[in-house]
Amino acid sequence: MRLLQVDENGEFNLTDDLIDNLPPYAILSHTWGEDHDEVNFKDLCPRKTKAGYKKLRFCAEQATHDGLKHFWVDTCCI
Repeated sequence: MRLLQVDENGEFNLTDDLIDNLPPYAILSHTWGEDHDEVNFKDLCPRKTKAGYKKLRFCAEQATHDGLKHFWVDTCCI
């Protein structure tokens, strides 16, 4: 399982494939938009123009607010 996290520069990163010792994490349940708007695994790079990044930012902020450093979003983590 891979999880998202935000680094010290505010960039999204995927963890290594975690098998044991999973940290607590938040899960984003969302309605998928158009394919060209959703952020997927390949999109987690310097280009951050898709509309779906707004949902990732929201999830990251909510996870941080809830004291969690990691979060899972199906479009990116599957």
